[in-house]
Amino acid sequence: MKLVKLSSLIICASLSASVFVAQDAHAHRAWLKPNTTVVSGDESWITFDAAIANGIFNPDHHAYPLQRLSAIGPDGKEVAMQNSAKLRYRSVFDLHLTDAGTYRVFNASRSLMARWVDEQGQNQRWPGRGKTGTAELFAEQVPKNAKDLQVSEVARRMETFVTLGAPNAVAVEPTGQGLELNALTHPNDLYVGEAAPMQFLMDGKAAPGTTITLVRQDERYRDQQVATELSTDQNGKFTLEFSEPGMYWLEAEYEDNQGKAPATMRRGSYVVVLEVLPL
Repeated sequence: MKLVKLSSLIICASLSASVFVAQDAHAHRAWLKPNTTVVSGDESWITFDAAIANGIFNPDHHAYPLQRLSAIGPDGKEVAMQNSAKLRYRSVFDLHLTDAGTYRVFNASRSLMARWVDEQGQNQRWPGRGKTGTAELFAEQVPKNAKDLQVSEVARRMETFVTLGAPNAVAVEPTGQGLELNALTHPNDLYVGEAAPMQFLMDGKAAPGTTITLVRQDERYRDQQVATELSTDQNGKFTLEFSEPGMYWLEAEYEDNQGKAPATMRRGSYVVVLEVLPL
């Protein structure tokens, strides 16, 4: 499948022009989608779907592990996920919003990853699938004389935000760990036709050259599978402007050579689901 220009979506990047390119769309993509992002009243419930799928918002591959997810409320304290269930292709749960403000639902992880060639000429990878690599385990399990050794420090984050009443910033603030969205515009305050400045940070500092992919909902119903790609400027900043409302999946990736020993490379990946509302 080819990715082509999405005529109904306008994306602007400060000091970096948007680029529309063809890419392989067969990679599995993770997402965490609320049924809505902004609610009113004294309290409310929001239902979430979480999946690893071939398509955006179309669960068709694997349910996302619920044990990896956490939620914090408008005061920054943990909030329990309720009515959780792991189905065949998706996981579901509810969040009971009882305090006004913004909630974050997320998964964040960090691991060392290594590749090398063994004495038999076979490619080896460490750690195993689903395991976390630490400096201590690296020293114990990776051969000290490994050939063509490449070590990376990899940080991953997937999240979404929901708000009861007026939005606030506590749950939205960056933690200083991994690749994160510094929401110069609140993620639950996105409207058609309004510019939304944003910034990406890596370990609390500007992440220039972060690559961003944005896909609007209903991808499976379009004649062509469509994505928009752009990059952040030298200050890690970019601006989004939307001409259509709906749910959007945003993925970002960053890489540099500032890994902490024993790593030489540092990589960050980030996924967020955003809702754009009509004016």
